[in-house]
Amino acid sequence: MRTGLQMPALGLGAALLLFAGCSPTLAADPLKAQLDRSPFKIAYESYVDGNWEIFVCDANGSNAVNLTRTPSAHEHYPQVSPDGTHIAFTQDDGEGRGNVRSLWVMDIDGKNRRQLADHAREQFWSPDSRRIGFLPQEYPKFNVIDYYTKGMNFYELATGKVEPHPNSQKLHHLYNPSFAPNGKWIISTVHAGMGFGHAILAIEANGDRIVNLEIPGCRPCVSPDGKQLAWGASDHDIVAAPLDLDGPEPKVGPWRIQVKDPKNHIYHVDWSPDGRFLTLSRGPEGHGSPAKPGTFQAACEIVGVYAAGWDLFAIAADPGGVVDLTTADPSRWTAITTNGNSNKESAWFRPHP
Repeated sequence: MRTGLQMPALGLGAALLLFAGCSPTLAADPLKAQLDRSPFKIAYESYVDGNWEIFVCDANGSNAVNLTRTPSAHEHYPQVSPDGTHIAFTQDDGEGRGNVRSLWVMDIDGKNRRQLADHAREQFWSPDSRRIGFLPQEYPKFNVIDYYTKGMNFYELATGKVEPHPNSQKLHHLYNPSFAPNGKWIISTVHAGMGFGHAILAIEANGDRIVNLEIPGCRPCVSPDGKQLAWGASDHDIVAAPLDLDGPEPKVGPWRIQVKDPKNHIYHVDWSPDGRFLTLSRGPEGHGSPAKPGTFQAACEIVGVYAAGWDLFAIAADPGGVVDLTTADPSRWTAITTNGNSNKESAWFRPHP
């Protein structure tokens, strides 16, 4: 992502909320304690014992379980279905340009895994949990760069049928797409494609309209109620703002919260199912390690690139304002993982009864 972006000032409302963040109620109830009581879980990728694996832990980071345990394959980029029953993930088999990245799905407990498509990446679930969207690889030979994509397909979980997006031929160099909860729009980043240099777009799910949301950065994530959008505004800032999906076309309002870390990179924001918390990946800048099997060299926020010292962190989404990760504030943020094992791509979910 480009750095050095000029950050817009937070509005008066957000500034007032900063003072609310010092209230005795929040100070008496640290974020860690709130997560201890949370019923939700988090899936994420981690690099352990020379292998990419997918883990699931409680909201506070406890009781982490390795779901994949496959020393001969590398699994990453977990995406949990909205109903909490399945995890879609990517798997790498091979090395260098000969690597094949494929799309898989498994039950939430790691059982019944099956392959859905080869040369596929950047998967995302439909709101009804019946379809998995994914982006086909641009060319036959592998490239780890995230926007190495062309088109968009949907896999029907019940039938195995694959259908292209109605505007698939015009979708190029997208990455990190996700459905809005209303199912009408797909929010995605584009880089050097479709007439854009770099932008966050709203793509009509069942049509051909494409709306530039006119916000800097990448990796957008819509809140579960569809009323907010969180994204990475730069390498050092994650923000959230109101999202209007009910007007003639989607619009994003002024920033409501800004999470910043001038020292480390912060990426991969995700919302808890109740919209109260955000998680992100945080760690030093890097470009991978060629000595690590199954990894590639590129910016370490990219899937398949080893990110030394990266861990998951949780942030309270309310009361808004500025959250500085270089300043200790137990009411606003806390660590989820602490081992630094390239922990990235968190995905919250509500366990299925």
